[in-house]
Amino acid sequence: MPARRPILLNAFAMNCVGHINHGLWTHPRDRSDEYRHLDHWTDLARTLEDGLFDALFLADIVGVYDIYGGSIDLAARESIQLPVNDPVLLLPAMAAVTRRLGFAVTVNTAIEHPYSFARRLSTLDHLTGGRVGWNIVTGYLDSAARAVGREAMAEHDSRYDRADDYLDFLYKLWEGSWEDGAVLRDKAARRFADPARIHEIRHEGPYYRGQGYHLAEPSPQRTPVLFQAGSSGRGQRFAARHAEGVFINARDPVAAARTARSLREAVVAAGRRPEDIRIFVGVSVVTGATDAEAQEKLADYVAHASPEAGMAHFSAGSGIDLAPLGLDDEIVTGPTNAIQSTTAAAQAARLTKRRLLGDLALGGRYPLIVGSGATVAAEMRRWRDEGEIDGFNLTRTVVPECWRDFVRFVVPALQERGLYKTAYGEGTLRRRLFGEGDRLPDRHAGAQAWRG
Repeated sequence: MPARRPILLNAFAMNCVGHINHGLWTHPRDRSDEYRHLDHWTDLARTLEDGLFDALFLADIVGVYDIYGGSIDLAARESIQLPVNDPVLLLPAMAAVTRRLGFAVTVNTAIEHPYSFARRLSTLDHLTGGRVGWNIVTGYLDSAARAVGREAMAEHDSRYDRADDYLDFLYKLWEGSWEDGAVLRDKAARRFADPARIHEIRHEGPYYRGQGYHLAEPSPQRTPVLFQAGSSGRGQRFAARHAEGVFINARDPVAAARTARSLREAVVAAGRRPEDIRIFVGVSVVTGATDAEAQEKLADYVAHASPEAGMAHFSAGSGIDLAPLGLDDEIVTGPTNAIQSTTAAAQAARLTKRRLLGDLALGGRYPLIVGSGATVAAEMRRWRDEGEIDGFNLTRTVVPECWRDFVRFVVPALQERGLYKTAYGEGTLRRRLFGEGDRLPDRHAGAQAWRG
């Protein structure tokens, strides 16, 4: 187990109204429906930088939640990640009003072609001064596949096979096409770049083929910080080779530790070091000046939440229509092509619809931490130590007060206990997360793959 470091914090959000804790858009103080306006996001970025957050982690989906009841009716009524706008376009504006806050953006490998995507991420890394990460997802919604002309998403494990090939293509572009020193910027000699140091890459993989030059000069990180969220067996093998940040779901610290150990063992088996990944668990926090105030706030939030909307989200993730089930019917998962960790957890817990609705009191199933700044800080320490994790993806509740409350009450309590930084470090997002260089270490597959 690596030495204890200060807790890492990502704010977990999405370019939409309802993200994880569904129904809270109806709260009179919530402003989630202002997601269409740029100042909604630039204000958030400033707040997070004031709180020294490491990154804003932006989720995304391509497709709709149409499993529950066989339609989008509830998704549309409760805005369950519908409508949803492109997250990538937010980053330059938020970067312009901050100096240190990082950004992790979700892009689906099943939708974007690697050649054009490589340029987009290099551009973002340039514009942000090396503050960009990419959350790699392979997709799980058949509605997304149908929208781009396919009958359904590919089989679960084969999606990771395709993603492996996708990453190998990207590494060649990001790491191998332009040598260090290729860019001269020599006005007197009229030589912007040295053509001898710019290389055409060729990729002949099982899923992708390409021949050409990377269109962008090397950015501060070359390869953005690589995040991934798969917890299935195949997902962990993918993470072991590629991921630098891994986002896990866990009901309690015991479950988190079990997953964290498995991930780090896989990373070592792949020839890397256990400290080469940072593990984040998703949590929701409701805080206030006192424990009593936080509990009152929670009761107020719960009165506006929609457990049924949370159930529709669960249906999409599991691929199982829960609408026809009785309250005490056990949720039988069986084979599915959706999120395997979701279905495996439901099966192991012998989850019923009634129990699931209880878990979804706040509209989402992430672990909930409630209390004063001191209470929340103590619980976060427990999760870090007993769960063997590095940090948290903090989900939103009522926006923007959830972020402002956390910065006001929890951040100082964490700092007083030596659990959280008091200033940003220098350099790129990768350097600040790992305390090493700006680029992939030599032991990472991406630092070598381009030579193949």
